[in-house]
Amino acid sequence: MLKINDTDAVRFLDGAPDYEAADAALATLLKGDGAGNDFLGWVRLPFDYDKEEYSRIKLCAERIRKDADALIVIGIGGSYLGARAVVEFLCSPRHNEDPKGSPRIYFTGNGIDGADIAQILRLVEGKSVYLNVISKSGTTLEPAVAFRVFKDYVERTYGKEEARKRIVCTTDARRGALKSLADKEGYECFVVPDNVGGRYSVLTAVGLLPIAAAGIDIDALMKGAADMADICSKPGKDNPAVVYAATRQALYRKLGKKTEILSCPSESWRFVSEWWKQLYGESEGKQGLGIFPASCVYTADLHSMGQYIQDGERTLMETFLTCAEPAEDITVPDSAENADGLNYLTGRSLKSIYACAKEGVKQAHVSGKVPCMEIEIARPDAENLGGLLYFFEAACGISGYMEGVNPFDQPGVEEYKRNMFKLLGRP
Repeated sequence: MLKINDTDAVRFLDGAPDYEAADAALATLLKGDGAGNDFLGWVRLPFDYDKEEYSRIKLCAERIRKDADALIVIGIGGSYLGARAVVEFLCSPRHNEDPKGSPRIYFTGNGIDGADIAQILRLVEGKSVYLNVISKSGTTLEPAVAFRVFKDYVERTYGKEEARKRIVCTTDARRGALKSLADKEGYECFVVPDNVGGRYSVLTAVGLLPIAAAGIDIDALMKGAADMADICSKPGKDNPAVVYAATRQALYRKLGKKTEILSCPSESWRFVSEWWKQLYGESEGKQGLGIFPASCVYTADLHSMGQYIQDGERTLMETFLTCAEPAEDITVPDSAENADGLNYLTGRSLKSIYACAKEGVKQAHVSGKVPCMEIEIARPDAENLGGLLYFFEAACGISGYMEGVNPFDQPGVEEYKRNMFKLLGRP
């Protein structure tokens, strides 16, 4: 299901990573007696989810797929990154350009950009539109502004009565501005659980509704997560989350490797790495500590970041994400002219060419004193991706506890909000 190889990282260490400390952190996570234990609902989520709500998610997604040409997903941070990661990985970043990729899915409300919202309004004009607004409070500035704009559009286009059927809210179960509005207007609602933080919420309604609306098998996604949760509940080196957390913390503490690059093989992985960056950055970056999460897509980014990774400041570690079997593959055709000199590759698959490129990159980076790990999934399907997502969540909790911080709060995020609202003149 998932393999991890840390050989090219451990060789840089004087001794093995501290697996005992990682096992102790895992025990704290599973017992629920550490910092932030009010937000550990994700640990058992693949087993202990609300089955009635899960059924409603499927029914709502079916209705959207039947009635909508476009689904506009409004959310920021953990309210959209997980869903977008899954949709782009399993359906393609070009999902909206595929005639079979119905409905089109537009993610917005994740920044303050009038041009982005205006363009989406133009793209959906004349199409059947549904909204899924995702916000626990309903007052976070970026999604709240976007929701106000698109709610106005849907109400003007369809009338208030029809708009009520086309607006779906994922929010707090009992309170908050969005929950109050949803109750008043009669919007269908799904729950952001109190005990699951936003960056760990991809396997809740937050992620599952847009993922299911894209036609992805959420049963397979949850099965993969459940299988990985079983694996990640056991101590020792057979647990890949223990290995990953222990190795990256050893590189950070012993060698000062302060930046981790997650290197992905294609554009379809890009938002997996964006989701990973929020998960690790927001969980570990506090109290003056933390490994900075960065990402690259290979081989494209070798032509922009390759020089620095190979020859820049030696504070980097790197983790390669790979897939044993690609979703599709093609072979290099023959050319009578051979003007590009590539006939030696005739008949070779791009999969085999990429494997050589990736191995060559890893060898070069290791020789340049960048410790490297590799995480491989078997196939690019929902079950394997569900396992990968849960693996990263479990490893993040373990790594955060090893670091000595609360992996489930984000006190630093509030400072910019206070400054911003003061400048905006919010009463």
